[in-house]
Amino acid sequence: MEHLGLVGLADSGHDRLFAALTGLAVGGAAERTVGVVRLPDERLDRLAAMSESQKVVPATFEIAYVPGLAPEPGKGLGSRLLGTLRDCDAILFVLRADGVDPAEDLATIEYELVLADLASVEQRLAKQQRLAKGDKSLLPEIAALERALAVLGDGTPVWRSDLSADERGHLAPVFLLTNKPVLLVVDVPLDRMDETASIAEGLGEGALGCCTEIEGDPDVVAAEGDERASLLADLGVAESVVPRLARAAYLMLGRRTFFTTGDKESRAWTFRAGARAPECAGVIHSDLQRGFIRAEVIHWDELLEIGGWSKAKDVGKLRVEGKEYEVADGDVLEIRFNV
Repeated sequence: MEHLGLVGLADSGHDRLFAALTGLAVGGAAERTVGVVRLPDERLDRLAAMSESQKVVPATFEIAYVPGLAPEPGKGLGSRLLGTLRDCDAILFVLRADGVDPAEDLATIEYELVLADLASVEQRLAKQQRLAKGDKSLLPEIAALERALAVLGDGTPVWRSDLSADERGHLAPVFLLTNKPVLLVVDVPLDRMDETASIAEGLGEGALGCCTEIEGDPDVVAAEGDERASLLADLGVAESVVPRLARAAYLMLGRRTFFTTGDKESRAWTFRAGARAPECAGVIHSDLQRGFIRAEVIHWDELLEIGGWSKAKDVGKLRVEGKEYEVADGDVLEIRFNV
C-alpha cells in the first residue's frame, strides 16, 4: 500500500496533525510511527443512506509520522530519517508560521534533501558510467542523472526543476527524496488564525493552512462527525482541514475510489488510478479478479438520482463492462465472476 511521509522541523506541529488525521497521539515520539487515515467521503455516506446499509466502510491510506527534523550543521538530517523518507511514496511537509517564515522552513528542509539527493546521484552516476562502457542501454539513465546533478548542484529540488517525466522516470532507481510528490501544510498559531488562507496562499497553489493546536486537541481528535464539527466551531474553526487534507493526500498518492453498496454494507474501495475492472475486482478479493467475467457499472450520482441498484437495473441504466474497462473515480460496481 502506498503511504505518505509526514515531516516537519522540530516544534512544527506535525505530531498534532498526525493525531488529527489518525487519532494516534505520538507526542514527540523518537521513532517512525505508521497510522491509518480514514477518508471522509460524502458520496459514500449518501450511498449508504440510499441503501439503508447496516455498515459503512470508508477508504483508507497509510501515513508515516517521521520524528521532528533537526538539521545539524554539516551533518544534515541523519541517514535513518532520510531512509524513512525514501520509503515513502509522497511527502507532506508541515511548516511553522509562529514567529517563523514558513517559506524559510521549507527552504531549510529542501536544502537538506537536495544535499542528500546530490550524494545519491553522484554515487549512481559514477557507477552507471563505468557499466555503460559495456552496456549502451544505460545512456538514457546517465543523461538523466547528469541533468539531475546539474539541477541539484544549483540547489534546486527535482520537483521544482524542468526535468521531463521521462527523465524523472530514469531517476526512479535512485529513490530521490526531491523527486516525490509534495503537499504543504502551514501550522498557523491561534493569534493568526484569521490569516490562515493568506499565509497558505503565499506558499503557492495547493498549500493548506490549519491550526494544529486546535485540530490536534485531544478532545477534538476523540470526537467524530457532528460532535467534532461543533467543537471546532466553538473554537473558531468553521471547517476542519482534515477532510481536505486527507483527500488531497489520497489523490497525490495516485489513489481513486470505487464503491459497492447494499443493505448489508456500503464500502469505498481504494484502487490505483488507471486500473482496469479485473484489477479493481481483485481489490475486493483475489477470486473476483481470477474469475472475472464482467462488471455492472453506474456512476454514484446517477445511481442516487435513480434511487437504488434494482431500480437502475430495471430501467437499463447499468452498463456492462469487460476486462478492458478503466474504472473511474466514483463508479459503483458489482462484479460477476466464476471460479
